[in-house]
Parts: sequence; C-alpha cells; structure tokens
Amino acid sequence: MDDQVLNTLPAFRAQHGLSQQELADAIGVSRKTISTVETRRFTPSVVIALKLASYFNVPVEELFSLASDSAS
Repeated sequence: MDDQVLNTLPAFRAQHGLSQQELADAIGVSRKTISTVETRRFTPSVVIALKLASYFNVPVEELFSLASDSAS
C-alpha cells in the first residue's frame, strides 16, 4: 500500500499570517515538527493532527487527506 498523507497546512498557516515557530508554539511542538509535516517528510500523530485542526477550528480532513497510489 503506497498511501501518502497530503496536507494543506502551509496554506492554512499562510492564511493566518503565522510563522512555523508561532504555530509550533501555539500547539506545543517544535518548529522542526511543523516544517517536516508541511514538507510531508513526517506524518503527524493523531494528537498533533487534532491539535492543528482545533487551532484552526476546522475538521482534521480539511488539513489532511489520504492519497492512495492509483497504480494498483
């Protein structure tokens, strides 16, 4: 299974005029965590995904989605 988690976190962060550090501080993680989530090098834990969704007051699905490899 080649599933990837896609995210719109960079767009949400930009819409709110936040730096990676400001967002990280707001939800209690490191700036590096935000950076690696945004660049899809790290799939966030459920806890981090829920904190981000809560911070932006949106459903988790607005921030994260599953993209399946269609070449199966």
